[in-house]
Amino acid sequence: MTEPNALRPLVAYPSRTSADIRYSDLDRQGHVNNAVFATFSEVGRVAFMYDPARPLASEGRSFVIARLQIDFRAELFWPGHVEIGTGVLRAGRSSFTLAQGIFSKGQLVATAEGTIVMVDKETRRSTALPPATVDVLQSLMLADASQE
Repeated sequence: MTEPNALRPLVAYPSRTSADIRYSDLDRQGHVNNAVFATFSEVGRVAFMYDPARPLASEGRSFVIARLQIDFRAELFWPGHVEIGTGVLRAGRSSFTLAQGIFSKGQLVATAEGTIVMVDKETRRSTALPPATVDVLQSLMLADASQE
């Protein structure tokens, strides 16, 4: 079983993207504000879920986030950028859980775990993940942290 929020290197994540740190991301202490880490997580989730090479949402379906947990591990400063790794921890009937690592200059600065629910666009109710989506999610599962 894969351990949530395991300390994985960036290369362990099957999906990777990046984002610039903006001057406006700073708070009174001069470091990146905690709320911006949720935005970095979103950048990674969107790149993961809406990759045109492997679409996850079928016609009439979309995704909503049901839960987001972030563990802060180091401060971030401007200027710079972050690299965001994303992979699947588990897939259920109508939802899946992603694990993410946020890195700066090769250092893990935060881990995040988010639960995503597939919904019917019309009814806005949860709906079962199609078999094709489950297949893609399973191909993007993270390796067991104890084996890394």
